[in-house]
Amino acid sequence: MPQRQETLMEPTMNNGNGHGHGCAIVNGRSRTNNCTSDEVIEWFEQVSQKGGSVQKEILSQILKQNHGAEYVKKWSGYHNIQEMDSSALESLFTSVVPISSHADFEPFIQRIADGDTNPLLTQQPITTLSLSSGTTEGRQKFVPFTRHSAQTTLQIFTLAAAYRSRVYPIREGGKILEFIYSSNTFKTKGGLTVGTATTHYYASEEFKIKQEQTKSFTCSPAEVISGGDYKQSTYCHLLLGLFFSDQVEFITSAFVYSIIQAFRSFQELWCEICNDIRSGSLSSRIKLPKMRKAVLEIIGPNPILASKLENICKELELVDWFGLIPKLWPNAKYVYSIMTGSMLPYVTKLRHYANGLPLVSADYGSTESWIGVNVDPSLPPEKVTFTVVPTFSYFEFIPLYRHNKQEDYRSIIADDFIEDKPIPLSQVKAGQEYEIVLTTFTGLYRCRLGDVVEVAGFHNGTPKLNFVCRRKLILTVNIDKNTEKC
Repeated sequence: MPQRQETLMEPTMNNGNGHGHGCAIVNGRSRTNNCTSDEVIEWFEQVSQKGGSVQKEILSQILKQNHGAEYVKKWSGYHNIQEMDSSALESLFTSVVPISSHADFEPFIQRIADGDTNPLLTQQPITTLSLSSGTTEGRQKFVPFTRHSAQTTLQIFTLAAAYRSRVYPIREGGKILEFIYSSNTFKTKGGLTVGTATTHYYASEEFKIKQEQTKSFTCSPAEVISGGDYKQSTYCHLLLGLFFSDQVEFITSAFVYSIIQAFRSFQELWCEICNDIRSGSLSSRIKLPKMRKAVLEIIGPNPILASKLENICKELELVDWFGLIPKLWPNAKYVYSIMTGSMLPYVTKLRHYANGLPLVSADYGSTESWIGVNVDPSLPPEKVTFTVVPTFSYFEFIPLYRHNKQEDYRSIIADDFIEDKPIPLSQVKAGQEYEIVLTTFTGLYRCRLGDVVEVAGFHNGTPKLNFVCRRKLILTVNIDKNTEKC
């Protein structure tokens, strides 16, 4: 999931990024820390009207900030890219830089991992590497992670929350039941920390800022999120979520699979959890000292709540746990998670648990970069679209054509396409399928993402995407692997 640097663009500039209100743009992203939800939406409504010009400016920023990096210098040659305007630079870039895959960057990333501190892909130091959740033909990739990655994650969460709050307003100071997990990290030969992008984000200052900005606070402390043991963390998430049951405003996880798995575990654990709430104690199944200490500092004996929850669970058992969520969390406004692609089959079970509570699809991104935001959270997962945020990366789109258009798309293998030449964001057409190509602030240049999308329409001047499938990819979610196929 992304990053940038510290070049301030004033909001009054007429370059496609100027917006005329208090949310300044830093390296192509809005400085939203002091903005209200309405100001954040106003910023995006304006920036999305000028998607094409914004994209040119973003590419110019990426290249000028990284002009001294080895990968950039090998194609820029005698061109003084620092003096070129954004249109000329875009034309030069797309004519001389080849379309690449992650394999083209692996030698550079390996040198970085081994301790080479020369500017190879970016002029900014890369001190952390992310493991992608998607694995090309079963093999996970290393992706550069910088502070910019955490900052754009904060931005999209703030932007998405602003649109959600218009449809599903929540109470300030409320709780979020988040089934989120940090995985174990390790060090490379050169001393760089490697972990998932979410692991890096949950450990970042931006994760704390997000809670302050959105005025909603996760039920679980950092020791639960970063415990490294999925089962122990899940138990504590459930326990704390129920301890604060009346305060929970919504329920979320990165992938809907994790929510389903947590509730299936709850069906077996509820008696034990209620006993912990009654006595203010913690099950012996929680063995990690830091996790135990952190949870016990939060909970206390609450026999009235425990009896109430026990009665609800006994009733839910009789109806196969139908309506579990609104029964146990009566003030929850919605469930928020990635529900598209290979996650869509889990939506049926989630609807069983939710009993009519709105299901809101989370936003569209990858380890390499965030891509699109859900600006219409009232749409069901089957109909959701993602509006490209043109400030996150420079996006190109490879037109794809099916060999057999009459065949049901679900029965076609994910790589059965004829390709055309890549085009910029400003030239995409509604109804056409594309593969996304990224140029990022973190050092990927014209890199094929592997995601197949369809342009469903436009939000102002920016395309809205339907996610279709991944090409030759396997998605890792907690401990299972799902092939993303059409």
